[in-house]
Amino acid sequence: MTRARGRPRDPEADRAILRAALELFLERGVAGTSMEQIAKRAGVGKLTVYRRWDSKEAVLAAAIESARDEMPETAPPDPGDVPVPTLVRQTLPDLAEALTAPRLRAMVARVFGESASHPELMATYWEHYVVPRRRTVRALLERARAEGTLAADADLDVLIDMLVGAVLFRLLQPEPLDAAGARAYLESVYRHAGLLDER
Repeated sequence: MTRARGRPRDPEADRAILRAALELFLERGVAGTSMEQIAKRAGVGKLTVYRRWDSKEAVLAAAIESARDEMPETAPPDPGDVPVPTLVRQTLPDLAEALTAPRLRAMVARVFGESASHPELMATYWEHYVVPRRRTVRALLERARAEGTLAADADLDVLIDMLVGAVLFRLLQPEPLDAAGARAYLESVYRHAGLLDER
């Protein structure tokens, strides 16, 4: 739970604490991270951390939320009249880069690995990473169906599971792809979903 009381919070201290918490979580997991360690790495007093968050789990959840922008979107926010296959190809480089990013891969692995004992962290990840991207994918698929790229009776929920699940699956693989391999993988996924033509 986040606390909001006393004098105004220093945003620099907030960022330092969240950055330190995320680094420690990726390195050591929940059990290997403490409020004392977070404060020390952030260069602040332990009381400064406790004034903002009353538990280690709350700090870690906030840290995971704060890093959500590291995961690229599936499509531009305002695509205009660009056809869906063109949009997909425009976003492939960023998505391929995400699949090869060690920090993002480590965070996904940690969150999934800690999900049984710390479900609140998975809930945070799901709310701030997975759900928004499922919405973006749905909008993309609805547009594809409207323009005829997808069949009128296409099951969008199944396609969303395929596309989002494929990315998560690759992020959890022990051997990362290189940039070219990640792009080829994503092209294959989108092609099988009916969003890319053969080239």
